[in-house]
Amino acid sequence: MKRHNFSLSILMLVASLSVSAADLDRAGVAQRLVAANTDHPADLRRKDLSHLDLSGMDFRQADLWGADLRGSNFSDSNLSGLNLDLSVMSKINLSGADLSHTSVFGVAIGGANLSHANLSGSRFIANLDRSDLSHANLSHANWGVDMQNQPMGLMRASLNNTNLSHANLSAANLSRALLRFADLQNANLSHAVLFGVDLTGANLSGADLSGADLSASKLEAANFAHANLAGTVFTGLADKSVLKNLDSSKNSDQAIFK
Repeated sequence: MKRHNFSLSILMLVASLSVSAADLDRAGVAQRLVAANTDHPADLRRKDLSHLDLSGMDFRQADLWGADLRGSNFSDSNLSGLNLDLSVMSKINLSGADLSHTSVFGVAIGGANLSHANLSGSRFIANLDRSDLSHANLSHANWGVDMQNQPMGLMRASLNNTNLSHANLSAANLSRALLRFADLQNANLSHAVLFGVDLTGANLSGADLSGADLSASKLEAANFAHANLAGTVFTGLADKSVLKNLDSSKNSDQAIFK
C-alpha cells in the first residue's frame, strides 16, 4: 500500500511539473512596465504570460514579440503601436483594449474577445475565426493581403463566423479576407476595400456599404436586407440573384454592377 501511495505521489508530481506556469505574474509584469522607457522597453519578448489577468495595464513601452498570451485577460489595456507578430493569442480577452496601429502577423486568435476594442489603423494578417469583434473600431485598418510579400503562400485575414455587428470598418482594407457566415449586421463599411472578399452566407443586414468596393467578391447567400448600397461597387458579379433581400436594401439603384 505504501509503495502504491509513493508511486501515485510521484505521478502527481510529474503531472504538475508538466503543466507550464507563466514566467511572470501580474506584479512581475507591472514591475517591468514601471521601469521601462522608450530606449529600454520592458522585455516580455517570448515570455509565457498565458492565463494572467493583465487588464487595464499600459504596454506601450513593452516588447511582446512572440510572447505566449493564450487565455490572458488584456481587457481595457493599452497595446497601441506594438508589434505582436508571431505571438500566441488563442482565447485571449482584448475587449475594450487599445490596439490602434498594432501589428499582428502570422497569429491564430480564434475565439478571442475583441468587442469594443480600438483596432483603428492596425495591420492584421491572422486567423480570428469565431471571434467577437462586435462594436470594435477597425476604421482605416489594413487587414488586406499584401500580394507582393507572400513568401509562405497567400496569407490573409480569416474572419469566418466572426461577430462584427455594429463594428466600424469605415475605409478599412480587407481585400481577399475570409468572412464566410460573418455577422456584419449594422456595421459601418462605408468606403471599405472588400475586393475579392469571401462573404458567402454573411449577414450584412442594416450595414452601411456606401462607397464600398466589393469587386470580385464571393457573395452567394449574403444577406443585404436594409443595407445602404449607395455607390457600392459590385463589379464582376455575374448574377444579382445570389444576393439575398436585395429588393429591401437602401439605394440599390445607386449601386454599381458593371
